Amino acid sequence: MLNYRQLYYFWSVAKYGGVTKAAEKLHLTPQTISGQVSELESYLGTDLFIRKGKRLELSNYGKLAFSHSDEIFQIGRELESLLKGHQDHQDVVFKVGISAVVPKSIAYRLLLPTQQMTDEIRLMCHEEKLNNLFGELAIHKIDLIIADRPMPANIGVKAYSHLLGESKTAFFGTPALVKKYKKGFPDSLSSAPMLLPGEDSAIRVKLEGWFTNNNIRPKIKGEYDDTALMKVFAERGLGLFPAPEVIAEEAYKHHGVVMLGTIDEVKLRYYAISVERKIKHPAVVAISQSAKADLFK
Repeated sequence: MLNYRQLYYFWSVAKYGGVTKAAEKLHLTPQTISGQVSELESYLGTDLFIRKGKRLELSNYGKLAFSHSDEIFQIGRELESLLKGHQDHQDVVFKVGISAVVPKSIAYRLLLPTQQMTDEIRLMCHEEKLNNLFGELAIHKIDLIIADRPMPANIGVKAYSHLLGESKTAFFGTPALVKKYKKGFPDSLSSAPMLLPGEDSAIRVKLEGWFTNNNIRPKIKGEYDDTALMKVFAERGLGLFPAPEVIAEEAYKHHGVVMLGTIDEVKLRYYAISVERKIKHPAVVAISQSAKADLFK
């Protein structure tokens, strides 16, 4: 099946007059654009561009492909305009991709300020693995990513990481479990049943290193990509789990778990990732200001 993302990259190169200009428009690296266009040419079995000196010109097949792709994306723009025409014109749609490993309570508290703005914000949240969200940000399918790690340098997407704040790592469990392992914390974790976030979580590698450095060997009872599911298991008394200290109140209120203790060596950090080098979007400004003044003060 035709890869429409690759087709869009090809169309952008043809429309904007070169790989570099297309990369600037799409907030991607030129290498990413070139690679995707090459894959499209390989799939189609023909060259879409002819290099003449330092310039790229459309081949005959390229001209045909550009004509059809231009129609495709024009139809897409018309559909988008038509559907949005039925929405309240005062609403500002703000699309956020949330890394699946970010605790729901953290995501909620970070995004809540967008619902308290004077402008009407229609918040659209999409939870996904972080690497998939980078691609959606590159093609402007989402406006912002909330993540527990900054954007890697080797992704090939031109975007910027803005630190929202950090928290100590705490361990939580039912009152009965916390009472049992309170004495001698954190060494007491060696004999404790432990529920851990999945390998996609930034805290996972840090915790494993901390366990090794401190000669602590907990009994791993489960691993969860979804932190909400991990907490459901924890509230049934099946194990302790690590989470940001700042969620202590919500963790007790919603899951009945209490904090066993914190460790200073492992910090949890949260980031807003956007195509803006300097935050200008009013909703992102509200998120950043609230995070620093309230959640992570």
